[in-house]
Amino acid sequence: MVLSMAILRGADTVFVNGDVVTMDARGTVAEAVRVGENGRILAVENRDAVIAKDTVVEDLHGRTLLPGFYAAHDHFPSWGSSRLDSADLNSPPIGSVTTMAQLQDSLRERAKKLPPGAWLVGHGYDDTLLAEMRHPNRTDLDAVSTTQPIWIVHTSGHLGVANSVALKMAGITRDTPNPKGGVIQKDTNGEPSGVFEECGGLVGHLIPAPDEAQRLEAIKVCNAHYLSKGVTTAVIAGTTLQAVEDLEKAREAGGLVLRTKIMLAENRLLPASPRDGLTTVKMGQDGSIQGYTGYLSAPYSVQRAGQTEYRGFPRRPLAELIELVKKYHRNGYQIAIHANGDAAIDDVLTAFESAQRDFPRSDARFRIEHSQTAREDQLDRMKTLGVTPSFFVGHVFYWGDRHRDIFLGPERAARISPLASAQKRGIRFTIHDDTPVTPVNPLMLVWDAVNRQTRSGATLGPEQRIAVLDALRAVTSDAAWQNFEEKDKGSIEAGKLADFVILERNPLTVPAMEIRNISIRETIIGGRTAWREK
Repeated sequence: MVLSMAILRGADTVFVNGDVVTMDARGTVAEAVRVGENGRILAVENRDAVIAKDTVVEDLHGRTLLPGFYAAHDHFPSWGSSRLDSADLNSPPIGSVTTMAQLQDSLRERAKKLPPGAWLVGHGYDDTLLAEMRHPNRTDLDAVSTTQPIWIVHTSGHLGVANSVALKMAGITRDTPNPKGGVIQKDTNGEPSGVFEECGGLVGHLIPAPDEAQRLEAIKVCNAHYLSKGVTTAVIAGTTLQAVEDLEKAREAGGLVLRTKIMLAENRLLPASPRDGLTTVKMGQDGSIQGYTGYLSAPYSVQRAGQTEYRGFPRRPLAELIELVKKYHRNGYQIAIHANGDAAIDDVLTAFESAQRDFPRSDARFRIEHSQTAREDQLDRMKTLGVTPSFFVGHVFYWGDRHRDIFLGPERAARISPLASAQKRGIRFTIHDDTPVTPVNPLMLVWDAVNRQTRSGATLGPEQRIAVLDALRAVTSDAAWQNFEEKDKGSIEAGKLADFVILERNPLTVPAMEIRNISIRETIIGGRTAWREK
């Protein structure tokens, strides 16, 4: 249940009678925390000090209070947009689609809600979890409709499939060349199969954009869902100035309570230098390992049909990446670059080195997003450069078995999201869901980092496990630091914002395998209840 933002009782409110896990540098677990009317923390205290003062007490009833969670790399409000505007084609454990026929049926059900000729859109399909073990193609989608355009997006977000109507509307034929940094797949007859790798915009740009009312509704829906997971700040990885305006309008209208940290997508319309809180620019250098578009230094373990040394591809030549990074670094932006494959990570680190050599800055906090296959030598380079990775550790659970058996092979798969290796070097990092790729759930991320268990129950890379406290830092204090927000967020300390989450149990004391089952009881932003379980 989402509540309106009402001030907690009294000018000073003290939370007591539970564990206050502060996430400060010492890992302090306190007895009480005092919050002022201004929405900031006045003091972290012991219980006796609280009782001795005239104040209003909020009884935790033995529950645990932590700093509010960060969604450290997400695409808010895309989760809301996808739920409102497209068919859910996800396979278990996220959805229910396991066969091509079920995928088609899901699209047909969605089509019943649309006017004739309207675009039929779906999201989340995973070729490796369909019984057919392949991507849908235009023929599969034509079986759903030959009169309305269809476009569906892969679970990674890096591939998409069009039916014949959509291909015709986009002007895609056998003679259409591959665009820069992308591939239009062709069938055995040389005709477009309907599958697009890293170039879905060739079709996607034709889909009518939602109007303002629809966009604001998606924000409202997404806001409620994130709050229910204990998230108080979402880092939006790669958005537009129009989307920023929408967020502002939603906040004014009361549809957005969640705090947001914006990464603007790299494009020619960006301001020349950071302004008005828009301080980070996000770009990409490769795609998705599970989509075979991640850029690896060695070939994929199981090659695609007809290929023997395939290792993916970069989004752009290294020289072009270097110039882009230098431009934004020189102008004062924090730079975050998507890189899953280790060859892409090599490119990104070289670009960061070049930018710092020509335009040195003392605290750039360069980010590498996902960092799935970072090698030991690359972690050494990250440490030297002061790079802070954000690891998509959920891959261990959602795709770990397939990384081991299909994409990377056992040795490389055991090293995906190498948290322990980064920690040994003193590298500060975050962990994230990349929602809507996987559902937003910070406690599930902590569970992933601590247990490294796949969907089949196997342990993948046990040597890369980290302690619960360190995993919690990756969704609280280190996340605030990574985003230059450590003065205001990330820990429960005097002077910081009173952004909290109340949990039914303490993740530091429950069995490690139980962490993902801990209930969220309440989410508090600026000292005010934003969400409370019924």
